[in-house]
Amino acid sequence: MAQIVAACGIAIEMDELHFDSIRASGPGGQHVNKVATAIQLRFNVAGSPSLPEGVRQRLLVLAGNRLTLDGVLIIEARRFRSQEMNRRDAIARLLALVEQAARVPKRRRPTKPGLGARKRRLEAKKVRGKIKHGRRSVGSGDE
Repeated sequence: MAQIVAACGIAIEMDELHFDSIRASGPGGQHVNKVATAIQLRFNVAGSPSLPEGVRQRLLVLAGNRLTLDGVLIIEARRFRSQEMNRRDAIARLLALVEQAARVPKRRRPTKPGLGARKRRLEAKKVRGKIKHGRRSVGSGDE
């Protein structure tokens, strides 16, 4: 069976991808009304055996509004006038999403400002306060 392989090493079988040809909007004159050059790629993320569980969960989050309620990712490619070029573009966009989902995000370690940073902040506040104090009118009566 044919498969596509992402840079992260995840292989997706071609029979898991479903392509539909649809009419594209945009340039093309009268030709655009006659031929279906845009491609709609459907990939069942929730039911795919090719994806590891961690990648599947991150991909479901990354897909956002391109995901249907039953976990099917829909990618529409209409950038080119050729159906084959749009098919390649849709596959490339799917692979980019899978590669992005394959990267495990770093855990953020909460930190506190250091002693030097706290001192610099307070010193800057004092300097700013002195500048503002110098702007006051002479007879304000608050001293």
